[in-house]
Amino acid sequence: MTGLLVVTAVPAEAEAIQAGLAEPTVAVVPVGVGPAVAGAATARLLALAEAAGRPYRGVLSAGVAGGFSGLVAVGGTVLGSCAVAADLGAESPGGFIPVDQLGMPPELLGGGTVVTVDPELLSTLRAALPTATVGPVLTVSTVTGTAASTEALRRRHPDAVAEAMEGYGVAVAASHAGVPFAELRTISNPVGPRDRDAWRMRDALTALTTAATALR
Repeated sequence: MTGLLVVTAVPAEAEAIQAGLAEPTVAVVPVGVGPAVAGAATARLLALAEAAGRPYRGVLSAGVAGGFSGLVAVGGTVLGSCAVAADLGAESPGGFIPVDQLGMPPELLGGGTVVTVDPELLSTLRAALPTATVGPVLTVSTVTGTAASTEALRRRHPDAVAEAMEGYGVAVAASHAGVPFAELRTISNPVGPRDRDAWRMRDALTALTTAATALR
């Protein structure tokens, strides 16, 4: 059995994590942006490892995210308590309807719109990162960029601490493979009106390197 598989969206995130590691049993792989490619790539990596007789002990979705103001600061670290498919569903005159409330058979929903992280893996990460903020991390296909959409998200998910684009896809792949899942994010910007020039990407990547020491 091999160690932990860490899945990131882009190479810069993978490099930041690798800079904080001195552990050969941690594999760090950038797989692409968005829940679809992240889920497909993670499923393939897990299947290949299992077929080779070297299954992974756990999967971590990791990288940079937007944080909800008042809950986590820019440069802070977040540990997901669950991965939420925040925009998977349908619009209606009465507001957004999550896909698991549309009357579809449960077997067609892939476990629903919320995947809870593995409690043992989360406990281990919390012990190693005691100052990290813990809470739901939203997965979106379209990054929030207006005050109105931010407010709508906060109404639907008042406990959410961060927003990213891959966690739910990775979580579903791990769940189908029967492999423990967790999510680790560092914050480059507040969720809200898009201001790319104000993002502190360097600070978030530096925080990701520091957080990666917990994976040893």
